[in-house]
Parts: sequence; C-alpha cells; structure tokens
Amino acid sequence: MNFHGTEVRQKALALLRDGAQNADVARRLDVPLGTVGYWKHMDRSKRGECPGKHDPKCPRCDGRDLSEPAYSYLLGLYLGDGHISHYSAHRVPNLMITCTESWTGLMDSCEQAMRAVFPDNSVCRVRRTGCSNVKVYSKHLHCLFPQHGPGKKHERPIVLEAWQQEIVDAHPWEFIRGLIHSDGCRITNWTTRLVGGERKRYEYPRYFFTNKSDDIRKLFTDTLDRVGVEWTTLARGSDPFNISVARKASVALMDTHVGPKY
Repeated sequence: MNFHGTEVRQKALALLRDGAQNADVARRLDVPLGTVGYWKHMDRSKRGECPGKHDPKCPRCDGRDLSEPAYSYLLGLYLGDGHISHYSAHRVPNLMITCTESWTGLMDSCEQAMRAVFPDNSVCRVRRTGCSNVKVYSKHLHCLFPQHGPGKKHERPIVLEAWQQEIVDAHPWEFIRGLIHSDGCRITNWTTRLVGGERKRYEYPRYFFTNKSDDIRKLFTDTLDRVGVEWTTLARGSDPFNISVARKASVALMDTHVGPKY
C-alpha cells in the first residue's frame, strides 16, 4: 500500500479548492482516484461544506422516530447472521448481514429493513462467492445493537436491553421472522405409515432454528411462547442447538407470519 505524505495531500487540496477535477488531481500527483476523493470529502466535512444530511440522527441519542417493526426484524437478522465491523478504510462502522445469493427476496427484505431503520445512511450490497453482504454504515450502530462485542456471540452473554425487549414484545413475529431468515429454515420431513396393510409415505412441513448461543435460542423460544407456537429441542449428538416446530397448528401459524425463505 502506498502512503502519501502531508505535502502531497496539501497540494491535492489546494488544487481541489481551486476547482480542479478529482481525476485531474489524481493523474497530476500520481495518487489513486479514491484517495483524492476521500481527501476532498474529509476537507469539505471539516469546513462544514458536505451536502445533504452528513450527520444523521439516532433514535437513542437524539430521539429520532424508529420504525419498530423493521427494527425487530433487523434485530433478528443481526443476532443470527449479522455482525458489526470496523475497517481501517472506513471510519464509520458497518452492520453486515450475510445472505445466500439464491435468496433474493431475503436480501430485498433485509435492505428494506436497513433503509427503514437508518433512513439517512448508506446501504449497499457486496457480492461474495455464493452470498451477498447487505451493509449499512452508521456511527450509531452500537446504540441500536448494544449486543455487539468482542468474540463470537455464542461465547459471550446476549441479553436484550429493556427498550429492545419492549419492541420485540410489540412486534414478535417480525423478530421471529428475522431469526428464521438468518439461522432457520422450513423443510419437508417424511415418514412411512401402515394404511390398510400397505406402507405409505407421509410428508409434513417443519421449521428449524439452529444457533449455538443458549441466550439467542432462549430469546427465540420465549418469543415463540408469547405467540402460542409449540416447540421442542432436538439434539444432534450431544449438542442441543436445534429448535423444532412441527405440530400442525404451530406450523400453520409460522406459515402465516413467517413462511419459507425465498
């Protein structure tokens, strides 16, 4: 990586302030175009010249309205397949939700929720092999997702704050849908039965939620209890990481409010 000294940066800023185009400055000083754009942005920001809403408000810090249904869904996605990261190239942290590439509807729902919760922030998709990362950048991610911390989620306590629990209680199905869309699935099981002396195949739908975190699984099952969905714990080997919803009435409820990934 090339590092450019203060003298080069000051020359670039002087040219930019005189009206030179980013590309012309980059060629003249042999500096990457992206670096010139970043210098220009930071210079304008320091001088209060950035257009638009360069300082979005936060529901927690500033009392901005929060779309609670969208937040409940996004919280479920975050607890499953999301994480907050900081890169040296960006001074603003980003929330990243990883979605399988074939689930385009899930990616659309995730992006819509991010834009509803962070209406003034940048949201984008970054394609990776077999998946896409849906990302939002905000200085206030830690305010809205206080569960962020060092290490893997299943290796540290995950507890909702009182205001988060109130939102989940008010919008339980959105929270359940977010968890299923991240770490869950709807599948078709089958078995055989003797009917009139003949063995016939019998198929039935079932929902699974799998997560190593005891705390996250409990958040899921507590919310299922709240909406009247019956569930059981299934262990693969000695690991009780799987929550199953298989009873007909409960599956029907899940189909009405959640449904399969798409």
